[in-house]
Parts: sequence; structure tokens; C-alpha cells
Amino acid sequence: MNEHDSERLAGLLEDDGMEATDDVEQADVVLLNTCCIRENADNKLYGHLGHLKSLKDRRPGMQIAVGGCLAQKDGDTIRARAPQVDAVFGTHNVGRAVELLRQAATSGPVTEILDQAQLDEDEAFPSALPVCRQLPYAAWVTIQIGCDNACAFCIVPAVRGRAISRPFDQVVAEVEGLAAAGTVEVTLLGQNVNSYGRDLTRRRPLFAELLRAVGGVDGIRRVRFTSPHPKDLRPETIEAMATTPAVCPHLHLPLQAGSDRTLAAMHRGYTARRYLDRLAAARAAMPELAVTTDLIVAFPGETDDDFERTLEVVAEAEFDSAYTFLFSPRPGTQAAAMEDRFVPPDVAADRFARLNVVVERSALARHQARLGRVEDVLVEGPSKRDPTQATGRTGQNKLVHFPADRVPAAGTFATVRVTGAAPHYLRGELVEVTARPCHRTRIPVTAL
Repeated sequence: MNEHDSERLAGLLEDDGMEATDDVEQADVVLLNTCCIRENADNKLYGHLGHLKSLKDRRPGMQIAVGGCLAQKDGDTIRARAPQVDAVFGTHNVGRAVELLRQAATSGPVTEILDQAQLDEDEAFPSALPVCRQLPYAAWVTIQIGCDNACAFCIVPAVRGRAISRPFDQVVAEVEGLAAAGTVEVTLLGQNVNSYGRDLTRRRPLFAELLRAVGGVDGIRRVRFTSPHPKDLRPETIEAMATTPAVCPHLHLPLQAGSDRTLAAMHRGYTARRYLDRLAAARAAMPELAVTTDLIVAFPGETDDDFERTLEVVAEAEFDSAYTFLFSPRPGTQAAAMEDRFVPPDVAADRFARLNVVVERSALARHQARLGRVEDVLVEGPSKRDPTQATGRTGQNKLVHFPADRVPAAGTFATVRVTGAAPHYLRGELVEVTARPCHRTRIPVTAL
């Protein structure tokens, strides 16, 4: 979600006549779009701002802006700790970034943090804003903002607000426009995409219908989505995934923990067995399904027995990969108030290492099972480490590296035979290029 906001911010700045630069020493405007899910994001922000202060001392005309989730949460704190910042704005007023910078240039530093209730529909879903996409062949498409869940560890509802679904026809129309411009892959974004549409209609959830509609748009070859909530993964969604060819055989399904006691303390709304049953149903409908997950280690009160249960469930689930995190207390959440139950750092670090061993074992096994397979790969371009190697992703979202005399252009589809496997990627050999990119509208690429 933040990456998509960054694309819109880049689009606004370029639409205002600015040009992107990779050299911060030359920048007239530096904009930091922030996350606040974990504490290390806070630390990174203030580290960057400290460096930028020395630059601004030498170049007083430079403007610094901070937006996003951390700004939504700590707007006044940012202003107090970093007075060199010219503009602070939150998650609900991305579209005003340029106006706030202009205001700061004429009347001094400005902080504007809006509440979700202050927005109308167009402001909630700023789809009319210009976008400077990182990948010309792939696009994020917001279908929902906010979240109505109350997970004890999560600060997202506080900074993103309640769940609001974007009108069905608007989503489909945006995807049709993207396809007309040559986009071949879209990722539908929401904090809990499975609950999409509950605020729009009393009929059954609309997410399955949306998958079919978006997957049926001419020119769209791949549809992804993130993130679903396990408690809301319904048979209709599994069926839509299995029967809509464009929907990728990849499901990111956050488990968070394998202990029922810990899951209850987290307010996740499911048990480990319920999670595993729904996972089994999805795999039965889609034998090629790749499953990834999120896992939190050392949630307050987690015992050795709780952690052992997590290891057992993760081993049984046989994930293709996982994002594993040490618990990070977020001020204002229920879990942050459980200081008397925090797990000692050395115990947490040991558990983290042990969990990663189990995750990497299953990831490697899942990758080794694909040796000899011919995969349909969407090329991303040359490898960052070796320009003679091309890199791309399969429909399962597995990263594949393969040698090529001439690396196919980004956005090219190629068939690749898998010849090697590692826990985090596959190696292969190019069989043939099957489709070249057809971007009919130039979309600039930038880095903030």
C-alpha cells in the first residue's frame, strides 16, 4: 500500500514539473514516505532526517517532506524531533503533498494530518492522481483502504482507518485502462481483501466476483492480491482463484502463530486447525498453489510450548516462503501494553533462528519439487548481481534467474526450464521468448 502511495507521490511531483534524481545531494525536494508496522521504520526515519539536516544546512532551499503511516501516527513528534522538515502529512491526504510543499515555501513548515471521516469518496481513493509506476508492465490497484479487524499487535487500523471498499465498477474500469496502456499484471490491494464489498452490499462478499471480473479484462494475463485474512478465506474465493486462468496460483495467507492460545491473545479469529483446513481446501482446488505467510516470533506471553506449536504448524503447512518478524511493540496497540509479558531478547532471537530453519527447509523442498518443470516467467530485467543473467517471476511468484545472451526486456514473457533450486529462488535455462512487452503509453520510472 505504501509503495503504491509512493508511486502517486512521484507522479504528483513529476506532474508539477520536477524530475527524479538518484543523487540526494542534488535534490531540491526529498520526500520520505513512511511505514510504522515495526519499530525499525521509526529508527530509519530519524536516521535519514539527521543526514538530511546536514544537507539542508548547506542548501537552505532544499525542502524535506515526511508522509505516510508514521507521519499519520506521529505528526507532532516528527515536527518536534526534526524541525528541519518542511511538510508533514499522513495517509489520508497524499494528494495534497505538492500544495503543502508550496505552502511551506511561502509561510514556513506545515503539518496536516487528516482523519478518515474528513474525506469524501474521491479523496479516500485518489485514483485520479498521476502515477509514476516502478514497473511499466505491472500495477498496484487499490480496492480497499483501512481495516475493521482488531489484531492486538497491529497499528494499521489506527493509521489507515476503518475498512472502506472502492466501488466495483471503478476498480474494473481502472484495470481496463491499465490493460489498454499495456499493463499485463495487476495486484489488488487491501488490508483484508477477503472482506471487500461488505460495506457496499448485503449480498455475499464481492471479492470472488471482483477476481473474475478483473481476470476477464482483455490483456491482463496475471492477477495477484494482497493480503487476505485467514478467517475470511471463503470457498467462493478459492473457487474463483481456481477457475479464473489469469489469477495467479499464489496465496499469501498470514498465519502469525501456530499456538491457539497465542492466536487468541492476538485476536486473530481462527485456530491453527481452522487455518490448516482452509489451506488444505485451497491446495486441493489448486494443486499448483504456492503459499506464503507472515509469522511473528515472541508475541507477549509466548511460552516454549506455544513456540513449539508454531514450529509444528509451520512444518505441517510446508510454506513456499515466509516473512518472519520478531514482535515489535507499537504504541497504542493492546500488545504494547503487555510489557510484563515480553519475551527476553535472547530467547526471542533463539526462537527466530529456529523458526527460519523450518521455513527454509520447506521452501527448499517446494523449490526442488519444481526441478525440470517449464515455467511461464514474466521477465523483470537483468539480475542486479550479474547483468548476463535475466530475472523474472513465475505465476507462483517465485523468483527465477536464467542466463541469456541478450536479456529480454522487462515485461517480456518467456518459458524457462528449472535447473536449480535454492530456498529463495530458482535457477533455469531459457527455452523461448513467448511474448514481448507492448506498452502503448510511456510510463516513467522513478525512485524516491
